[in-house]
Amino acid sequence: QLQLVESGGGLVQPGGSLRLSCAASGFTFDYYPIGWFRQAPGKEREGVSCISSSGGSTNYADSVKGRFTISRDNAKNTVYLQMNSLKPEDTAVYYCAASSVQAMCVMNRPNEYDYWGQGTQVTVSS
Repeated sequence: QLQLVESGGGLVQPGGSLRLSCAASGFTFDYYPIGWFRQAPGKEREGVSCISSSGGSTNYADSVKGRFTISRDNAKNTVYLQMNSLKPEDTAVYYCAASSVQAMCVMNRPNEYDYWGQGTQVTVSS
């Protein structure tokens, strides 16, 4: 009933771009901060970016600053992650998640995100 669905992943060459989408249903989307996380094979899940419920506050991991941009359209119950200048180390499964605890988004606290999507694969390779 409370669902998040990611889409937009795929295979791109280094330097390329992708836009990921996170569509929500079953809850009042505009009350929830949304985070993007990723997990590469053999590595721990890490926070990538997050955005507050209003979109007025955003945070980014140092590794993606200047390359990724998070945004949201509450009327469409959708959050986006625009990824530019992609690198091979960006290869991972990307997940979006919603927090019912946070007021202003904090991306390095995945335990505070209680609704998760199924993930979408992003592969950056030549």
